[in-house]
Amino acid sequence: MPYYQTWEEFARAAEKLYLTDPMKIRVVLKYRHCDGNLCFKVTDNVVCLQYKTDQAQDVKKIEKLHGKLMRLMVSKETHSSAMEMD
Repeated sequence: MPYYQTWEEFARAAEKLYLTDPMKIRVVLKYRHCDGNLCFKVTDNVVCLQYKTDQAQDVKKIEKLHGKLMRLMVSKETHSSAMEMD
């Protein structure tokens, strides 16, 4: 399970993975204070996407993507039209 090096690639891949089968997706955020690392993992038990950072400015990007995925999970509209709006 390699980590993505750039945020843009990871965000695009995570959204694409979510849109393929929204019912199988799991999102995990893990922060290790002793290392100062924040890990963001999106998986469907076949494909696992991971992004790790120790930069404070990346937290806002992670928060934005996490919020977008959570809104898609609870919305009643079609998922493809919601992604086009953002």
